[in-house]
Order: sequence, then structure tokens, then C-alpha cells
Amino acid sequence: MAELHLGQVVEYHGDPLIEGPDAVVHHRHGALLIEDGKIAAVGPAQSLRAAHPEVPVTDHGAHLLSPGFIDAHVHYPQTAIIASWGKRLIDWLNSYTFPEETRFADAGYARDVAGRYLDLALANGTTSACSFCTIHPESVDALFEAAQARGMRMLAGRTCMDRNAPDGLRDTAQSAYDQSKALLERWHGTDRLSYVITPRFSPTSSPEQLSALGALWAEHPDCLMQTHLSEQTDEVAWVRDLYPQARDYLDTYEAHGLLGENALYGHAIHLEPREAARIAEIGAALIHCPTSNSFIGSGLFDWPQRQAERPRIG
Repeated sequence: MAELHLGQVVEYHGDPLIEGPDAVVHHRHGALLIEDGKIAAVGPAQSLRAAHPEVPVTDHGAHLLSPGFIDAHVHYPQTAIIASWGKRLIDWLNSYTFPEETRFADAGYARDVAGRYLDLALANGTTSACSFCTIHPESVDALFEAAQARGMRMLAGRTCMDRNAPDGLRDTAQSAYDQSKALLERWHGTDRLSYVITPRFSPTSSPEQLSALGALWAEHPDCLMQTHLSEQTDEVAWVRDLYPQARDYLDTYEAHGLLGENALYGHAIHLEPREAARIAEIGAALIHCPTSNSFIGSGLFDWPQRQAERPRIG
């Protein structure tokens, strides 16, 4: 089954942040040719209509037809606490995030929130995301099942924490490895789904847990690994106290096999020069989170400086 959708069409041939305006093509009177649910061609409406005169047409007028947005850092379990009164990061985790995440031991609740989150995302043009789940395997299954039912591209992983978290949200180095591996083997590469190895951040993982997850990543290097890095200054100071032998925050990951080209580091506001240079050298990605950074007073991502250092930025 084929169909043509007409409207203003935007297509990308590269990264506009790197290549500039030439990476973007805008068709004022454009069209998308859809065949069997997939985009088969993009271009001027006149050309595509002439080439496919028999195909049914839906005219969206002056509405913009654009590739779907990709959210490279999201916590779907926080859907119900969005816009809770902003505190500093650690207070926010203890006051809002951890109590809410505890509820995801209930598979029914996890399914409800997963469905609501994905419907909200789609309603706002986000068609793909990379999400933290909770410590509960049920939370991962719920998100992947909901994404699978909607035909979405979804990347996600079980959040691992074995210290500095409340009862009910802590695991061990071994259970983090075992449950993450089981989920990876169940979901990774199924339909449009990918598993992501997910230590929350260094303060909530012991060195032993980071090493276990680093070992799992070494066994499955095609997976992404996501975590947090240098979101707030008091967090950075806390990491320094917890890992006195580390050169810096990034080194707490690097020393345990959690630095690589397929790594995603959320926030990454307060980087040391060595960290920024090392991330660029390895080809890992920094994930910019502007709304969160402003909402809880984390600071501003230094976009010009980061661009000068040439890391990948999502």
C-alpha cells in the first residue's frame, strides 16, 4: 500500500550543528512517498506526484512534515513527577524520584506509566528515545512491550544502584549484572528495540558494581551504555569523596570499563579539561538536557566550549 503526504517537508543530510544550514533541505511544497509503512522517497510534491500519479494523496496544507524527534536522555518512570518543585539534585532524588521509582515494583503500574509516557512523547513529535527504567525488571519489560505495540524505536535499560539509595531500590553487583544480562538477551535487537547498560551514576554504584557492568558491556559492545556525569557541583564533590583515587568524575567510569564510543553521558555540565578531551578522543557522546539543567539549578551547558572540543553532542 502506497500513499503520498503533501506539505512543507524538512529533510536532513547531515548534522546542522556541524555542517551548518547546508545539512537541511526545506521543500515549501514537498511530499513523502510511503510504501508499506516506510518512507520510500522525499522531495518536491510536483515531482513525486508526477512519478506516482496513481497513489492516493493526503494534503496537509502548510503543516510541517519533519523527521521525528529523538530524546537521548529520559527517565520514563519520572513521568508522574514532572515539574515537581525544583530542589538540588540529591534532594530531588530523595524527595521525589526514589519514592516514585519504588512504585515500579508493581508491573501494572509500570505498564500504565510506560503507555502514558509513550503516548505523550508521540503527541509531541518524539518517536525515539533512550530511557532509564528503574531497578525493577518489570519496568524494562513494560516500556519495551509498550514501544513494541506502537512500532517505536526505543532504547532502554534497567537502572542499577547498590548503595546510597533507599530499601527496595538497591541491588548488588552480581544481581545488576545478572538481571541486566537477562533483559539484554530478551530484548536487544528485537524489532526496533535495543538494550542499554545503565548504571544510574557513580554515587549509587559501588566500584564492584561499575566493574560488573563494565564487564557486561565488554561482552556486548554493540550495546549503548548510559549514565550521568557532572550534573551539579555538589554531586561532583560527592563523587570526589566516594572515589578519592579517581582523577576526576569521568575516571570513575573509565577505570571500570564504562568509557567507550557507545557511551552516553547525561548533563555533563561541569567537566574538567581532561574529561572533555578524553570524551572527544574516545568519541563518546554528551547528552544536553537543557530543561532539567535549568529547572533544578544545575547550571548551563557550555555549548560553544563543548563544540570547540568536538565531542559528539546529543
